[in-house]
Amino acid sequence: MSVVIRLKSVGTKKKIKHRIVVTDTRFPRDGRFVEEVGYWDPSKSPANVSVKAERVEYWISKGAKPSETVKSILNKAGVKTSNKTKN
Repeated sequence: MSVVIRLKSVGTKKKIKHRIVVTDTRFPRDGRFVEEVGYWDPSKSPANVSVKAERVEYWISKGAKPSETVKSILNKAGVKTSNKTKN
């Protein structure tokens, strides 16, 4: 099972919001997911972001890969997105 951290779309037309979810790559974008780890609302100024940082770091340590968009959102929120250690 290949696990990714990506956005799930919720809300209505022109009032879209996103949830940050951990899911299997085989599941559809707005379908099943393993765990919800945050949300992102780009319609506000500035965009509302809420992330469960410890859960995101846990999933990344287990091998989950964030999508490019989620990676930039997490970096802006101050969450570590790589499991590499500095020597």
